[in-house]
Amino acid sequence: MALYDDAGHPCGVADRVRVRAENLRHAATAIVVRRSTGEVYVHRRTETKDVYPGLYDFCAGGVVQAGEDPAESAARELAEELGITGVPLEPIGEADYADVHTRYHAYLFTCTYDGPVTWQPDEVAWGAWVTPQQLSEMLRTLPFVPDSTALLARRLVG
Repeated sequence: MALYDDAGHPCGVADRVRVRAENLRHAATAIVVRRSTGEVYVHRRTETKDVYPGLYDFCAGGVVQAGEDPAESAARELAEELGITGVPLEPIGEADYADVHTRYHAYLFTCTYDGPVTWQPDEVAWGAWVTPQQLSEMLRTLPFVPDSTALLARRLVG
């Protein structure tokens, strides 16, 4: 994985085990998938994920590999997690996130997609399209990953 400095620039490489064990600063992508009718795709992570197992999320995404362009990483992660390919990704900004489990520079994207979703069974245990109002209620009542919530929830539900 690529390591990132405090200015958001690549500064080294480490394997996933070391990044997780030492909570090293890296880069990751987050992609909000919406239907043309406005619904957002929400999924629950499998219990085997190394960060935030079993929690709900409204973003697909993952770590940027060493030498990988963030937009290419986002497209790769979207295909891997949800089976979505061939859709234009719209960059919606960058931000930083940190907690005791992970620390990274985030590249944020959104896309519109009306086709079928095919989960990666090692990563996704459940998923559904929900309205922004349903997402707002879910965020109040279900355990969601803290990073997506901190980075993007206000953009989706106000």
